[in-house]
Amino acid sequence: MPDIKKSEKILDALQQLLEEKKIQHISISEIASKAGIGKGSIYYYFPSKDAIVDALIKRSYEQPLQTAKALSTQTRVSSFTRMAMLFQACRNSSAAFLKQNPDSSTNAQDLAFWHQKYLNYLISELKPSLTEIISQGIACGEIHFDRPGALAEIVLIVLAVKLDNSLVPSTPAEIEDTLKGLISLLEKGTGIPVGTLEYLSLV
Repeated sequence: MPDIKKSEKILDALQQLLEEKKIQHISISEIASKAGIGKGSIYYYFPSKDAIVDALIKRSYEQPLQTAKALSTQTRVSSFTRMAMLFQACRNSSAAFLKQNPDSSTNAQDLAFWHQKYLNYLISELKPSLTEIISQGIACGEIHFDRPGALAEIVLIVLAVKLDNSLVPSTPAEIEDTLKGLISLLEKGTGIPVGTLEYLSLV
């Protein structure tokens, strides 16, 4: 069984190295040296440098996403309330990502790399939870839609891109307008009474 402490040392090493140089210039050997373990041992814990990066992203933003995942099991809470809480977790995770990755200290290539990794992680991790919440809303008659997985993915893509605000940089007013449009589409496209989701303030 892998040593959790050693895997954490590897992630710590990569995090420290990222403060000194660009991701593309960091080698497995450097990560191993920084972690104080042999290069060959790295592959016992992670198959590649990309896998270490993915694990670092997961560790950095895991808490708000775990909160979101737990919501899908709280069936006594309305689907709409759970959707709002999941969206809030999405915002919290995005805020944590942006706080740790200030544009002023990172070049465009590195930012693009981290944003792509982060957005992929956020969407893939939250999609099953949101799909389950929407499915439960459909089952109890709160939501009228026949493709819960597709709806969950569409919503998360819009949320992730707008809250990350790097792929299509927008002003706060533009972001708010887009998110209000998303809420309106959700209400009209799923048979939810207009105004039901107005409290899902994300900006």
